[in-house]
Order: sequence, then C-alpha cells, then structure tokens
Amino acid sequence: MEKYKSKKFIVLGPIFLVAIWFITTNLNLINPLFLPTPQKVAVALFSSLIHVDIWRDLVFTLYRAFIALAMGASIGVPLGLLMGYFDRFYYSFEFIIEFFRSTPATALFPLFLLFFGIGDLAKIMLVFWAVLFIIIVHSIYGVRLGKRSRYRVAKVMGFSGFPLFRKFIFPEALPQILAGLRIALSTSLIIVVVTEMFIGTQIGLGKRIIDFQLVYRIPEMYAAILLVGIAGYILNKLFISQEKRVVHWSGK
Repeated sequence: MEKYKSKKFIVLGPIFLVAIWFITTNLNLINPLFLPTPQKVAVALFSSLIHVDIWRDLVFTLYRAFIALAMGASIGVPLGLLMGYFDRFYYSFEFIIEFFRSTPATALFPLFLLFFGIGDLAKIMLVFWAVLFIIIVHSIYGVRLGKRSRYRVAKVMGFSGFPLFRKFIFPEALPQILAGLRIALSTSLIIVVVTEMFIGTQIGLGKRIIDFQLVYRIPEMYAAILLVGIAGYILNKLFISQEKRVVHWSGK
C-alpha cells in the first residue's frame, strides 16, 4: 500500500515542470523563438508521431546505441571481472583505464572520423568507446566490493578457475555490473544523438534535432528532444524492472 501511494507522487514532478513552462511561455517571459509554449510542442510532437520518418529515425538511433552497448558489455564485463579479481592485472592496466575513462568521448570525434569515416561505424565505435570504460569500472568494483568471505568459503569447498567465477564471483558482482549497464545505456543514447548531429548522417533523432534548429522550426526541435527523453526514460524503467528480477538476491 505504501509503495502504491509513493507511485502517485511520480507525476508531481512532470506536472510542476509543465506548469512552470506553461506560465513562463504564455506570459511571454521568454522569447517564444527560444522556448515555444507546451501546447505548440505537444502539437508538433503528435504531428510527427503520425509520420513514419520519426519512427525510422528513432529505430536507427536505438539500433546504433544497442549495438555499441552490446559490444561494450561483451568486452567490458569479462575484462572488468578479471581486473577486479586479479590484483596484478588490475594494477597493470589501472592507469590506462582511468586515463581513457577521464577523457570525454566527444573530444575524440576527429580521431574516430579519421579511422572509421563518416558512416555508421564511426558512430557505433565512438559510443562503444564511451560505454566500455563505464562497464569495466563497474565490473571491477562489483568484484572488489563483493563479500570476500564467500570467495574464501568457495575455495575451501574446492572451487577454482571458471566454476569459482560462475558460481560465486559473477553472481556477487552482477548487481554492480547491471548498475553500470544501466548507466551505459543512458550514456549510449546521449552519445549517439550527439554523433548524429555532428558526424554525417541522414537518419537519426540527432540529425532531426539539428536540422530543425538550423531552419528555426523550434517547436519541432523541442518535440524531437522530448521524444529522445521519453525513449530514454522508458528504456531505463524497462531495464530496472528486469534488473530487479535478475538480481533478486541483491543485499541478502
């Protein structure tokens, strides 16, 4: 019952935000060229949703984000687990991981353009690079923050090598790994939209946003931005719902 009551407050934030937006724009406190009314943005959003182009853009944006995320997870999780468990491996690569993790992926635009051109590969590889280190770091801490007593008990019971990883280390680290994947999911969507704005493409929500801005179709631009935010919110909620099922033992 308490959980049901708390869910009712979720809508208060969006209602408050839209109310401030409505009052500010309808009283002309901000130039409508920069911030149109929520009514105009809503009309632009619903008008765009009835056309296939916006859905095609959304599909391509999500495709690029998911491919990069899958690549990052397939490399980052095993590497992070190994670095988290073996101290020598961790200290050998700690500087490299921390250095590139601290380097903004967007600063590497020119480098990825030189290596991969202006096609989809450059966008996917840049997003992959951005999420890889997030996943590695969370996987490392998933192992290091695990209960060492369980590892010792496992070794006493005769577990070693891959069975030790599969039955003890990986389940213990999984909550932290999934937390990293959730952050990486949001990051992948952000970076792919940015790359679609500035790395040549004809399809994608980022491309649509920058095109609307260039021709001063501001309500349509805000509508596309809202669609990105809504898509990100839905994906995050879906991920959280599955995360709770997968790591039902977390904290026990």
